[in-house]
This record gives sequence, structure tokens and C-alpha cells, in this order.
Amino acid sequence: MPSTPTALTIAGSDSGGGAGIQADLKAFEASGVFGMSVVTALTAQNTHEVAAVHAVPPAFVTAQIDAVASDLPVGAVKTGMLMSPEVVEAVAEAVARWGLAPVVVDPVMVSKSGDALLEPDAVATVVRRLLPLADLVTPNAHEAARIAGIEVRTLDDARRAADRILAMGPRAVLVKGGHLDGEADAVDLLVTAAGETLFREERIDTPNTHGTGCTYASAIAAQLARGHALEEAVRRARRYLQQAIRHAPDLGSGHGPTSHFWFLDGSEAVGTAGEG
Repeated sequence: MPSTPTALTIAGSDSGGGAGIQADLKAFEASGVFGMSVVTALTAQNTHEVAAVHAVPPAFVTAQIDAVASDLPVGAVKTGMLMSPEVVEAVAEAVARWGLAPVVVDPVMVSKSGDALLEPDAVATVVRRLLPLADLVTPNAHEAARIAGIEVRTLDDARRAADRILAMGPRAVLVKGGHLDGEADAVDLLVTAAGETLFREERIDTPNTHGTGCTYASAIAAQLARGHALEEAVRRARRYLQQAIRHAPDLGSGHGPTSHFWFLDGSEAVGTAGEG
């Protein structure tokens, strides 16, 4: 492990700053990890919608990964919005070729505003090419249902979906159950070949949850890069995310972003700006 922990995000850019590459890098840095990035798509989005998407050519995605991996240590990888089967293939090929690990796959399919972020025919490519490379895959209930091919409404449904996804090749599955029926708390289910672990947190009633999936997966990747075992990495990332949601800055009039640096008030940075 390098003296400075590092992590690489491979994801789309969010012009609103709350999700995607922007959220990933903030979560890395907030977790004490130096962040690097590979951009797979540019989005024109805010707290209400994804107004437009400009896909990055797969060859250029490969070029970015090669440029980083050939020079910088990669302590962990987090993948997010990959958009197309061709980009999924390019990412999987480069990750395997460079032997990058551990890999956290956030199977981003739909934005908070309901806009598609993964082409329908790309789901099968994610399952076939990317999940077998994953040390952890972090679907929400909707994504778990889509990948597993079953309805996911309850905790028992999440267990069945996680077992099906685990059989597809990843070392672990974390089903994010923020809105499971019959659960007063926000419940996340971590499943490995060794068994399951439940993480329960108070459900915070707020619209400011834009980018929480990106932030959660990135925080886990950061903790893995710091050398923590998977269960502890998830626990630390979950605590961090809970506070990020609790201290959300209430920006925009739709699904606002969280506060990635909730533990800073900015006074020290402002007071020392330009010194030295």
C-alpha cells in the first residue's frame, strides 16, 4: 500500500456537482484518500433533471485508464455511470489488464430525477463483464431487482436478489435498502459467501439525497484503499454518508446534494487563503 492511499473513479460528470465524478472525488478526499478520475460521459444536469448526455468514446475511456494506471498507484477502483455496452467492455478490459483491485461497482442505471444513465442492453454487459471483476457491487433496491430479475420490495426480497447477484461473480453484494417496505430504518444488506450483515441507520426525511449512491460507493472504495476489511469499510462509509445527508446544504429546488465535507466549516481555509 502506498504511503498516500489512492482511489480511481470511473464515472460520468455531474455539472450540478452533487453526483458522479464530482461526488466521488469529494468522498475520496473527505475519507483521506487521493482521488483520480476517468470520465465516461458528460451530463448537463441539476437537481431536477439530466437535460443532456455527451458520451465519451470508449477508446478515450481506455486511454484515460491507461494514463492513470501506467504512472500512479491505484489503491481501489469505483465505477459509476458507464452508459453503454461499449464503455462497459472498455472499462472491464482495462481493469482486468492492469489488475486493478479492489473494485467497487455501483451499477448506476437511473438518476434521482428518473433519467436513464445506463442503456438497457448494457445491463447484460455489466453482468457478464464487470460483476466478475467486482469485490463489491452496490445496487439500490431498483437496481438489484433489475439485475436479479425479481421484485425487490422487502428485506427478504433483497436477500434473494443479493444471492442471485452473488452467483454472477462478485465477491460481495451490498443492497442499499433505503426504502424497503416494512422497515422503519434505512437498512443495507451486505452478503458474501460467508453470510450476511445488516446495517441499520435512522431514516432521514429529506429531499437532499442527490448523489448518495455515488458517495456511498466511493466512500467504501476509499476505506478499502486505506486497508480496512470490507465490513468495516462499509460501516465507516455508512456513518460518513449519514452525516453527509444530515448536514445537506439545501441547494437547488429538486433533489439537492449532500454535504461531503460536513465536518468542516470553512473558516480555517478562508482565514489562511493566500498565506505562505
